[in-house]
Formats: sequence, C-alpha cells, structure tokens
Amino acid sequence: MRILGLDYGEKRIGVAVCDELGITAQGLPTLIRQTKKHDLEILSHWILDYSIQEIVIGYPLRLDGSEGIQCEKVNRFTRLLEKTFLLPVMKWPETLSTKEAEEILMSSGVGWRKRKEKVDQLAACLILQSYLDNL
Repeated sequence: MRILGLDYGEKRIGVAVCDELGITAQGLPTLIRQTKKHDLEILSHWILDYSIQEIVIGYPLRLDGSEGIQCEKVNRFTRLLEKTFLLPVMKWPETLSTKEAEEILMSSGVGWRKRKEKVDQLAACLILQSYLDNL
C-alpha cells in the first residue's frame, strides 16, 4: 500500500511517498501553493500516478500537546482532502519536524538557498517515515 505524506504550510506543502512495501519514504517536489483548485490538481496527479491509498498529514501540536491555530488549518485541509479524494487521511504528530529537517540539511552542508527548497520535502519525509515506523 502506498501512502502520501504531507507537511502542510500556508505557502508550501512538502510531499513524500512511500515505496510499495511501505518501508521507506522518498520526497517528491514541494508543492508551491496557489489556489485550492491548483493544489488539489497537483495532489490528484500524484495520487493517481502512485496509486495512493492513504494520506498522512503532519499535525502540528504544541510542545505541551495542545492544539493551536495551525491545527485548525490542518483540520480544514484534511476535511478537504477526504472529501475530494475519498481516501483516509491520518493526522500524525509533527512537532518540530521542519526544525529537524533544517538541522539535518544544515549539518549536511547544504547552503541556505538549497535548504529553503528542500526543507518542506524533507519534513514530509520525516513525518511519513515516522508514521511508517510506527506501523
């Protein structure tokens, strides 16, 4: 079963997909947000191309475990995904995944321009890989 992983943001959505065995996550190009129609169209192509059966979206709980404003935005987007694609969408805790992705890229010597391009993609990989490891 192939799963699509998303790191939801207001300007960009990091995207990752797992292999057919559900073992490893690989990044896809970061989706630069435009309109809902555009964003859903791009996601639709990946869902069809990879025969996606489930979506995992990062759920940004606060450090104390409570929900903040960003959680409500993710909840709205989750409902839109479920309604549009008729697939199960799992919310997965992703507190500090973007910070972890930035640190990984920085420690790997990736320059700031390239880091900005790759951070959302790597965050989506970290979210999806954490979910897969938990299964």
